[in-house]
Amino acid sequence: MSLLEVDDLTVTYRTAGGDVPAVRGVSFALEAGQKLGLAGESGCGKSTMALALLRLLPRTARYTGEIRFDGEDILTMSWGRLRAVRWAGASIVFQGAMHSLNAVQRIGAQIAEPIRLHSKATEAEIRRRTGELLEHVGLPARRADAYPHELSGGQRQRVMIAMALACDPKLIVADEPTTALDVMIQAQILTLIESLVAEQGISLLMISHDLSVLADTCDRLAVMYAGRIVEEGPAAAVFGDARHPYGRALAAAFPRIGDPASRRRPQGLAGDPPDPADLPSGCTFHPRCPARLDHCDKLDPRLWPAGDDARAACVHVLPDKGLSLVAKESA
Repeated sequence: MSLLEVDDLTVTYRTAGGDVPAVRGVSFALEAGQKLGLAGESGCGKSTMALALLRLLPRTARYTGEIRFDGEDILTMSWGRLRAVRWAGASIVFQGAMHSLNAVQRIGAQIAEPIRLHSKATEAEIRRRTGELLEHVGLPARRADAYPHELSGGQRQRVMIAMALACDPKLIVADEPTTALDVMIQAQILTLIESLVAEQGISLLMISHDLSVLADTCDRLAVMYAGRIVEEGPAAAVFGDARHPYGRALAAAFPRIGDPASRRRPQGLAGDPPDPADLPSGCTFHPRCPARLDHCDKLDPRLWPAGDDARAACVHVLPDKGLSLVAKESA
């Protein structure tokens, strides 16, 4: 049994203008100790997915499907059981540490709070654990008395990681943890996350728009577009030889060190992801796809085997490029 199993998950927001689908039928599994990267442009549903895993979305969100953590369905848990799972079973690192931390509370007190709620430790043990966590993420224990504004962006992100580790969770969800940091600090934070996950055998779901970062950090990659996973497989294969045109476009957007061609002719992808409230027919990527076929606006392919332990939702990996499925649907 996998540590985390997501089965046909949909998340729909209720708005004044009608229902808006943000996540559409997503399924994946994460094994104990595994690192899975979830990539995609802004607006593809990545953060909604991250928040859905711990039921942190607003009341306007409606869920269907299953999210099984250690065999229990997150979506049917009582509030009491859900509070016990958050932090102690699974924790989250948000992308904006300054917005996530309490500006008027010392960071030591914020790290100590989940320990106090989820354990029977004494105050002396909590203070000692807080200092150990700070030192574990590269900050001196004395900084426990600092306020968030007294720390740099990288230091605040380290505090968020310390909080995520406070109750020894089995799973950490990292939602764009380095987006607001400069390149040097980003590299330090990524190295820190990777080493801590490896040392403690924690499973990691890391979310980013940067496919190259995920390829360096994770075992497997999943590429998300318009609320669905359109490609999934080993990290090196997805980054180096993506089978879905969207995966290839994401990988090509980042110049490779030592490759003059990619540096001098950076590639991008025209346009933006579709409005979730007004999705195109057929394959949602076909209006932007450089490899689209005439029937791509009619067939909406789901994940299909696409090589060694990989899957892609594209007509180009389907037998006869999906023509038989189009004929069947038209009959």
